Amino acid sequence: MAAELGRLTPRDRHLLDLLDQHRTFTTDQLVDLAFGSVGRARNRLNTLHGRDILDRFRHYQRPGSQAWRWTLGPVGAAIIAAGRDEALPRPAVVRDATARLAMSPTLAHLVTVNGFFVALTAHARTHPGARLARWWNEARCREACGNLVRPDGHGVWADNGRAVPFWVEADLGTETLGRVVGKLGGYAALPPRRGYPVLFWLPTTARETNLHAHLRRAGVPDGVTVATATADNGGPAGPVWRIVGHPDRVSLAELPAPGGDGGALWAG
Repeated sequence: MAAELGRLTPRDRHLLDLLDQHRTFTTDQLVDLAFGSVGRARNRLNTLHGRDILDRFRHYQRPGSQAWRWTLGPVGAAIIAAGRDEALPRPAVVRDATARLAMSPTLAHLVTVNGFFVALTAHARTHPGARLARWWNEARCREACGNLVRPDGHGVWADNGRAVPFWVEADLGTETLGRVVGKLGGYAALPPRRGYPVLFWLPTTARETNLHAHLRRAGVPDGVTVATATADNGGPAGPVWRIVGHPDRVSLAELPAPGGDGGALWAG
């Protein structure tokens, strides 16, 4: 491991930190996060894999091949642990964690959540003035929210001087709409400083239409702003968000932010 430390680039270290926080990314997601070129990404990822810094897995499918899902390898996990002055994990433990992730029933959901934030990061790389100022995973959200609600993620999107904090609920269409809407009660119970808009990232426009119809019948709890979008309409930074109760779509930066422009909430 000591020899590897001198061979890691700043981008390599950035990738290790991202994988430590968010567990796994596809090759295309890593291209958007750090490389900008598929060829450069594959070359470097394969090199890091060959040195056990990264690991990878994918499931068999027909036709074609599923994209690789990348994780920390034994050496990469040891580097992260050493940086925290923690005991170094045994390689077998790291391999077992990767195998469990590969077979996890929540893997598709995790990839979807990470893809949401990756899309924002990719947008910011090509749009001066825009940036993803904060990105929390589910575990960090749980620390902030306690037992009230379990968001899939949290971020602060900054664009040309305006900052919008938000919670994300990634929906794959596997839950009933009643259960999806039932999550809003937990958001209503959060303290005002955590009263960010709740964004539902949905799989299809039909699902989105049905969710709005359900919300019109059930109502949205007081003090909670809900907006919905699907990837069918474009990336999450753009004018794809439909606020419940409003017909027009707005960009992420145009969503209402508590406390004015949301700037005071960056450190919250």
